[in-house]
Amino acid sequence: MTKEKKQNPIAALKAALQHDFNDLELLRVALTHASALDPADTVTGSYQRLEFLGDRVLGLVVASMLHHHFPKADEGELARRFNHMVKRETCAEIAAELGVGDAMRIGQAEAQTGGRQKTALLADICEALIAAIYLDGGFDAADNFVRRLWEPRMLSWTGPLRDAKTTLQEWAQSKSLPTPRYEVSGREGPDHAPSFTVAVLVQGLKNGEGKGGSKRIAEQNAAEAVLRREGVWKD
Repeated sequence: MTKEKKQNPIAALKAALQHDFNDLELLRVALTHASALDPADTVTGSYQRLEFLGDRVLGLVVASMLHHHFPKADEGELARRFNHMVKRETCAEIAAELGVGDAMRIGQAEAQTGGRQKTALLADICEALIAAIYLDGGFDAADNFVRRLWEPRMLSWTGPLRDAKTTLQEWAQSKSLPTPRYEVSGREGPDHAPSFTVAVLVQGLKNGEGKGGSKRIAEQNAAEAVLRREGVWKD
């Protein structure tokens, strides 16, 4: 009995993307982390510029889908749904399903520290791939790609629609606790794609922590962490 030959990771990813690239260089760059390059080549040779563009394309398509599917939702609800759909964890989950981890080009040191499974790296490359498809096939190609992978998640998501910070403040008041305070405890990543870490402090409770591409999102995630830990919000 012969063993089935394992498919090449790049070929498997191309099949999962369902996009036939005219310019394979775009795909190569989208999959390339700075750790795989000489320092002088990181700007044009790594995925960073594509990630910047892909983030905007993803945001436009997701916002358009939300506007269409939830005609009675107010701006606040749309924003909460939007943040869930474009957050780092969602993008990383989709990237993992596509097989990005096996196909990415990273340096040996990065690979040895688990780079192929890192949420931030998977999410970044996911957005870079959106940009690569957009540049190679136009907006319709990118739009179809995002809709195919994000729309089912959008329509099936049953998470809390209330604002986490507001909910935490109201809950704290109901327990006679002081108003929660938020402090930025860390910042990393390039200027065009920063990642903030925020701690939320509520007297008498263990601090909560959240990460996000903006201070606002990190604050929401920190508040959500406390709400889930205290059993106010349940999975």
